[in-house]
Amino acid sequence: MIIRKANVEDVSEISKIYDSIHDEEEAGRIAIGWERGVYPTSDTAKASIEAGTMFVMEDNGNIVAAAKIDRNQVDAYADGSWEYEADDSQVMVLHTLVVDPARSGRGYGKEFVRFYEEYALEQGCPYMRMDTNERNLRARAMYKTLGYKEADTVPCVFNGISGVQLVLLEKHLEDRI
Repeated sequence: MIIRKANVEDVSEISKIYDSIHDEEEAGRIAIGWERGVYPTSDTAKASIEAGTMFVMEDNGNIVAAAKIDRNQVDAYADGSWEYEADDSQVMVLHTLVVDPARSGRGYGKEFVRFYEEYALEQGCPYMRMDTNERNLRARAMYKTLGYKEADTVPCVFNGISGVQLVLLEKHLEDRI
């Protein structure tokens, strides 16, 4: 299993994961809070790849997970109450972590978060931030087991989706600096 920066050839596989998640949500098997054709889309992946911030996880040559990792805090973060006041230059953000639903339950999400933390520390960022829709109970539970604290929940329009209650999560890797 490897995690690497994504390239334009990966857009199709990342988009397939997005579509599979939309399929699962539309069938009522999962609750993420995304909308097909609105977020995420292949354009979401393309923009992140062009910015050099999209990473993919491969297992036996197959892309099984993807996420955007950068220092860009979404606008809604300004409305949140954070436990850790941190300079923006010390904050790394994990966006749109996805795992192929056909491969869920194998620890890929947890491993991706571990990679994110190591990557952040290498970039001099000991403060981790991320968000998820309040409806995404599965992700919230996973992040809790990994030591992330739910700092706040803010109402917002998120990537074109209105009525979102965005759960803001944070972690300070102080013991690893």
